[in-house]
Amino acid sequence: MRKCFDGLMAVIRDTYQMDPYANALYLFCGRDSRKLKALHYDKDGFVLLQKRLDGTGRFQWSRNALEARLLSRQEYRWLLDIYSEQELQEPEGRTSCSMIQKKEQPQVQSY
Repeated sequence: MRKCFDGLMAVIRDTYQMDPYANALYLFCGRDSRKLKALHYDKDGFVLLQKRLDGTGRFQWSRNALEARLLSRQEYRWLLDIYSEQELQEPEGRTSCSMIQKKEQPQVQSY
């Protein structure tokens, strides 16, 4: 995943017709599912965060390029904690995740 601020903003704006300046956290996953980037506009500039998994860990990530989802805070935590897909489908109501929405805080959107 080579894109930085401008490249990710272009994907948000041009591919998904969304506003990169919105109160949202946009998530992007690399091809090998080992890297996750998060882009957020914070009043006076953009914040870019990246997480790379070591070893054999992989993010559970949809490969449908047209899919953009809102996630709950818990789904976002599960994503960052690298739960397996099997663990995410336990009877506790867990589901696979790609994007998160927080009340009174940024929405998290993933691609």
